[in-house]
Amino acid sequence: MKNIILGFSLFFTLLSFGQVSTNKAHDAIVEEFLSNCAEKHNYIFEMTEWQDCLDQGLKKDSTVAYLWQQKAMPYFKCKKYEVGMPFLDKAVFYNKERWLSYRAFIKCIFSHEYKDAIVDFDEAIKLYGNSYVMDHSFSFYKGICYLQLNEYEKAEKLLDDYVNDIYKNRQQLEHPTAYFYQGIAKYELKKWDEAIAIFDKALKIYPEFSDVKYYKAICWLKQGKPKDDVIALVGLAREDAAKGFSINEDNTVYETYPYQKKFSK
Repeated sequence: MKNIILGFSLFFTLLSFGQVSTNKAHDAIVEEFLSNCAEKHNYIFEMTEWQDCLDQGLKKDSTVAYLWQQKAMPYFKCKKYEVGMPFLDKAVFYNKERWLSYRAFIKCIFSHEYKDAIVDFDEAIKLYGNSYVMDHSFSFYKGICYLQLNEYEKAEKLLDDYVNDIYKNRQQLEHPTAYFYQGIAKYELKKWDEAIAIFDKALKIYPEFSDVKYYKAICWLKQGKPKDDVIALVGLAREDAAKGFSINEDNTVYETYPYQKKFSK
């Protein structure tokens, strides 16, 4: 299961970043100052060295958008959002097609600027269509933003459409994270039966999905199911979470995703 999701992650990450650069001068600068300089340092404990390498490259040519993005990226992973965002803004300025949707993703998942993320996603959809960034469509992330803004009907529509598009496109496999958030939209609208049916689809693909089991248990509680059954399902969710089975997205290493359940020890 994890290998399948990681495979899709790589494919859609490459897809979301657009075509290979055709600017040989920029490629040479990236190789010299990123590949052969910054990447020789670990930004976790050598942030200064990482940034110095990129700054040297940008002194040579300040229009290399990828270097601006690479300056921003480690700050987001360190939760220094206000430090990183001006650098990402520069990347968008110099290469909007490649980095606008990425900035929207960062605002949605990392810096929690949901209204601003929607603005960026809307612009990206208008300019480039409802493409993909970090495994999922722009409209999927808009749906998450609307969940976080308590605009559940809007979220439901976007997430229903996203799942339906996946189902229609036989080149894509059904995605448990997509079902999770679709189910969450139903859950927030108190559509318990619909939410449970969707959660069960997620569990069919990813049986250990702890977050899904937790919210399914809440739906059972709201339906008046026996408390022993509810408690037992929450217990299974807790056990699976302890084994690391949660939302299976690459960036959960750095950020807790919306509605991701963190169990106390």
